[in-house]
This record gives sequence, structure tokens and C-alpha cells, in this order.
Amino acid sequence: MCRAGDQGGKQVRAEHQDPGDERARFSALLEDSAEELYDHAPCGYLSTLLDGQIAKVNTTLLDWLGYKREELVGRKRFADLLTVGGRLYHETHFSPLLHMQGEVKGIALDLKAADGSRLPVMVTSTVKSGVDGQPLLIRTTVFDARDRRAYETELLRARKEADLERDRLKDLNTTLQKTLLPPVLVNVPGLDVSAHYHIASVDEVGGDFYDLFPLTAGTWGLFLGDVCGKGAVAAAVTSLARYTLRAAAVYDPDPAAVLANLNTVLNHEYNGTDPRFCTVVFGLLTPDEDRGGFRITLASGGHPPALLMRADGTADFLPTPGGQLIGVLPDAHIATTTVHLAPGDTLLLHTDGLTEAHTAATGGERYGDDALLDFGRDLAPTTASGVIDAIRDLLDTFGTGVDDDTAVLAIHVPRPPSEEQK
Repeated sequence: MCRAGDQGGKQVRAEHQDPGDERARFSALLEDSAEELYDHAPCGYLSTLLDGQIAKVNTTLLDWLGYKREELVGRKRFADLLTVGGRLYHETHFSPLLHMQGEVKGIALDLKAADGSRLPVMVTSTVKSGVDGQPLLIRTTVFDARDRRAYETELLRARKEADLERDRLKDLNTTLQKTLLPPVLVNVPGLDVSAHYHIASVDEVGGDFYDLFPLTAGTWGLFLGDVCGKGAVAAAVTSLARYTLRAAAVYDPDPAAVLANLNTVLNHEYNGTDPRFCTVVFGLLTPDEDRGGFRITLASGGHPPALLMRADGTADFLPTPGGQLIGVLPDAHIATTTVHLAPGDTLLLHTDGLTEAHTAATGGERYGDDALLDFGRDLAPTTASGVIDAIRDLLDTFGTGVDDDTAVLAIHVPRPPSEEQK
């Protein structure tokens, strides 16, 4: 008969058990026999003769593969547990290296289980020698690599998806970039025109843009600009700027009025917490009936000055003083200048991606306006295609130093055929 007092006493004794008993049990666990530790280790062990015949295998590996000990020991070789590809690798690489080096570490293989399934493993094998130094057997440690293989497979899948997404993004950016540029430049009688767009990164849409288009009879408009920033927002501003410039030029082709219209639109659209602005130069081209060639009136909104290369071999920047960034202020001050393009003259418009590129020749410093002016003086006199080809080559020499997109537009008044032959 059990009494309540006895039960209470047992409970008190259990709650106040001697900590020494816990330490004793823990020590008992540490005193497992070497055979017990080998047989139930968290990894697989097997020992084989030099010809690969299995001489010993632990319970852990038997459980993983679903074999009984007598089915493997003395009956199969290590290579028999491998898949076809694994056996080929074992014969051509694993075994020769093991016999030459005495050890092979961390080799990824697949073992065949008794039910035909595969077990991904990492294998390390070591040749053990006797006291006389002669090799006696091979000891192999096998680690379960199922989780690792699953992780690697998932990582590879994710990488492939990322590569595909990157390719899709490149295609999208390329397509979007093309929509922001004219497919071809309009033909202007009496002028040779050429342009080039250098993409600094295929991963981001740039904000550079240019165009040449007819207005009234005998008059053409042109522009070249650079929107701050990159990406989708910059592309949206670029598209807005291009179509605003075209529409404003039809309404009033005066270059200062065109840029004033663009300034009003950008300042109204982007005057919040994320202001957007651009630098741009707009020009009005008309034939000069009296002197020959063309007359061009340029208005600049904070844009780098155009480079004029004369037929006599001289070159200089065209001053466009006082032009302010477009879109920053409600009433930007815009100045204009008019110049005569004589036969043999070439005018180059460019964005600052060219002059701000880093050059290896100067230890990574910016290319700069002075270098561009020297470039123009060395090149003059030239043609539209000649200067664009030279700038293409120049940008190629910069390599990765070009960290911003670059747009260039060249206008050349050809000499009469008789002078060209001279």
C-alpha cells in the first residue's frame, strides 16, 4: 500500500538529486568503446583492401545505403557502390591519385543505395601502411552531402534565373535606348551628318539624346542633351525632353524659346522631392545663300560648348555664355550664339561623358576639355564621319574609363567637288 507521505518523499528526493549522478551519467557516455564510436559515427566509414574489396564498414553507412553488412564485406568493392559516372571517375582519377599521393580529400561522388536510389556524398580516402612502410589498406570517410547538393542545385538554378533576368534586362534596356534615339538622321541637302552613341553600361539606360529634323522649308532643328541620372526615371525624362523639344520647335523655332519651353515643362513635372534636370544644346540650321554653307544659331542650357573645326585647320570651342541647367529654375537664363559654317567646316556637339572619361594615359585622370580641343586641332580639317570615327576609336582606348554614356553629333559642310579633289 502506497502512502501519500512516501510519494511526497520520493518527489523531494527526485527534485534534490545529487548533481554528481548527472556527471556520472555524462562520463559514462564519453566512455563509449572505440568500436561503438566507429560503428555509429555521424559519418560513414569503410576500410578496403588495396584492390578496393570492402573489409569493414560501419552501421551508419549501411543504414544510409540500405545494405546488410554481409552483403558488402568480402563481397563488393568500393567502386561497386558508385554510379557509372562515379566508377569512371574512380578508375581514371580517384584511384590513380590515391596510389600516387596516399590521400584524396573532399571528392564529390554519388553512391548507389540498395534500392537503386542515389546518395550524394563527399569522400576522403587515405592509404594506411604497415610498420615496414608497405601500403596495407585504404580507409575511407563518407559524408552525407544531400543537403549540400540540394543547396548547390538551388544556387545553380537561382544563378541561371538571375542570368536570364539579366539578359532580359539588357534586351529591355537596349530596346528602350533605341526608342530614345532617332533610327536614322534626316538628310539635309548640302550637309553631311553623322552621330554615335556610346553605352557605358548595358545594365542601365542612359539619359543622353540627340536628333536632327526638318522644320519649315529650308530650316532644320537639331539638339543634343544629357539628362541627370540613369535608369527608368532618366529614360522617362529623356523621352519627355525629346518630344517637348520637337513640339516646341514647331511652335516657335527660336532656339532660346525652345529651351525655355523645355525648362518650363521639366520644372513643372519634376519640382518635388526628386527634381530632374538636363543639359541641352538646341540649334537652328539654315542655308546661307549669300556666303554659301550654313548659318547655325545655338542655344545652350548648361551644356558643354560645341567644338568647331575649320576648313583652314584651326579649331576652337563656340562660346555659349550664361546658359543655365534646364529644369532647375522656373525662369532659366538662356543665351544664344550664331556662327557661319563655311564649306570644309565641321561642328561637333558632345555630352560630358566624353570629357569626363578616365584615361590610362593620364593615370586615371579625366580626359578634359583641353584634351578634346587638342584632339580637334590635330584632326582639323575633317568631315562628319571622320570626326565620329576618330571619337569612336578614342572612346575604345578609354575602355572601362568611360563611366557615363556619351553622345556625339557632327555636322559638316562639304567643299565643292573641285576643292575636294585639290
